[in-house]
Amino acid sequence: MEERMSSPAEAEARAREAQRWSAAARNALNRLIRCLFAERLLNPDALLWARDGNQAWLPLWQSNRVLHFTDLRRRPAGTLRNRGSVEVLDETSARYRIDGPSDLMRQVAPALAIAPASDGLEHLLRDVEDSMRNDVLARRHREHWSAELRGAIVEAEARGFLAYLEKSQPPHLAAMTLDQWGALEGHPFYPTWKAKPDLPPEDVTALSPEFGARVRVRIAALRKEWSYVEKMPHVGGYSEWFSQKFPELWRDWTEGLNKSGKSPEDWLPLPVHIWHLDNFLYREFASEIAAGVFDPDGPEVVTLPSMSFRTMLPDTREPRPFIKLPVAIWMTSEQRTLQAKSIHMGPRLSTLISDILSKERDLGDRLEIFTEELGAILHHPVTGDEHPGRFLSVVYRNSDALARNDGLLPVTVAALLTASPIDGRPLICELIARNGNESEAAVSAFFRAYAGTVIRPTLAMYLLYGIAFEAHQQNSTILFDETGRPLKLLIRDFGDGRSFAPLFRERGHNLQPFTRAGILPTTFDHDIGLVRSFLINACFVCHLHEVALCLDELYTLPGTNLWQILREETEAAFDALRPRVLSDAFWLEERKAFLEKPWPSRSVLRMHLERYRDYRLEHELPNPLAGAQ
Repeated sequence: MEERMSSPAEAEARAREAQRWSAAARNALNRLIRCLFAERLLNPDALLWARDGNQAWLPLWQSNRVLHFTDLRRRPAGTLRNRGSVEVLDETSARYRIDGPSDLMRQVAPALAIAPASDGLEHLLRDVEDSMRNDVLARRHREHWSAELRGAIVEAEARGFLAYLEKSQPPHLAAMTLDQWGALEGHPFYPTWKAKPDLPPEDVTALSPEFGARVRVRIAALRKEWSYVEKMPHVGGYSEWFSQKFPELWRDWTEGLNKSGKSPEDWLPLPVHIWHLDNFLYREFASEIAAGVFDPDGPEVVTLPSMSFRTMLPDTREPRPFIKLPVAIWMTSEQRTLQAKSIHMGPRLSTLISDILSKERDLGDRLEIFTEELGAILHHPVTGDEHPGRFLSVVYRNSDALARNDGLLPVTVAALLTASPIDGRPLICELIARNGNESEAAVSAFFRAYAGTVIRPTLAMYLLYGIAFEAHQQNSTILFDETGRPLKLLIRDFGDGRSFAPLFRERGHNLQPFTRAGILPTTFDHDIGLVRSFLINACFVCHLHEVALCLDELYTLPGTNLWQILREETEAAFDALRPRVLSDAFWLEERKAFLEKPWPSRSVLRMHLERYRDYRLEHELPNPLAGAQ
């Protein structure tokens, strides 16, 4: 039988798919190279650099080989960005090109500064390969999504993607579209940024925010005596609050219980992710279902998964609270449970921060938060055990901050660094251009305003009250005015927020800590170092440094050092707060930690290779502000 000749369209489709796979492999390779050197798993000081450019060689003495980087760029904070090919030269001078992350890791494994767990390398490579597959799926979808949006933007005669969303959607849905749009790239230091190894491709596309997913959430029921509820002081009771925030769901839920002969007064409405219910809860909680502790039936609501995958916003014209849920899926090497710590501490920390903002007018003008008003978890009525509840729990997050009536546009930071559907440039460019130009002066002024918008409220909460926001790209939203000027920081996710008790107690505030054997604490009494490193890693390393890198690569800024601007804004924040800080000694110590000493950062790649023996491994990065004077 003669082989059928492929059509030009089929050949073009195959070529595009090959390009997607090549881009995914390059993305994975570049992430690994950055992590390997940043965490000093490979020694960056051992690189031999060409005098006239960005070529570099790394001897691998253990295997008598040399890695050759054809275009490796040195950036602040010890950042090495690979922009070319990578080759291996052996002792015979033969060379061949590294064609992907697996090839790279097998070459450098003998030279790593640590001994991985016995299965650490294989697990890493499995997750990286899965990330690449999901990256290809996402970019294939993004091509069609971008084409649809370009057509809609032209038809609406909007001046840009952001302007189109402001014009066509209610503020909370426009913000969620941007949140989902920004879910494409993932955390800058996660080499397994899209890994969901237990999910088939059809579930990845159906459930993940980068595909613009809409996901059903079932409102099940949990016996009241089998639950623990944590709430902010203004919340009356769980059921009362739920009935006010979700009136239609409450009506349908109570009707369903009544029809089955159950009294709604004996139960709490408990949202569950539909995948989690179908693929985990029916099997693992069969005894609780049979015993009448958990009733999996109930009405459903369609939601938009946010960038975190398992925090969902109901897809309604009227804004409803976010619903944060456990999902028994392994993503970026962790199972996305919702532990008791998050249930207890989210509302408690929300209360503390709200109390502070109500008294600090200047701080309130710069900072808003998504309060976590209410949480519930499966709690054994006799033993008090909440450990199984990590799979059967919920936190509700108020979405009022997205329902703007002041003309401000909320944009999740990761979306700012994601390519626009119009021209492929990061969306941050659209905001800079709103003032009429993208000159060196305009970019510098924008970044100065941006840095101050983030740094001043963040450092105020830390230096005055000992509260560290996990202000990375996913948890930070910036509020922009119509001219593209950043005005306010909006922060979310307090379940794992770290705090230093002596500082907020000194100012008359209290916070009940959460303590459980085997669960890492988040409130500290004796060492502020763990709180500080949490803040520096999230806010300075993973957020502000990444924005500076993005702008520095996009624009030619011969007379501008963005890290100098970052230093100046950090200095200004310290100077403004000095009269109110507990002591001069504390002020000087903290100033040195932020401006001079190396920056601590989480050793994500090492943790993965060592199979998460220690969740608090850190490495140090050269402080880019120390030399920016």
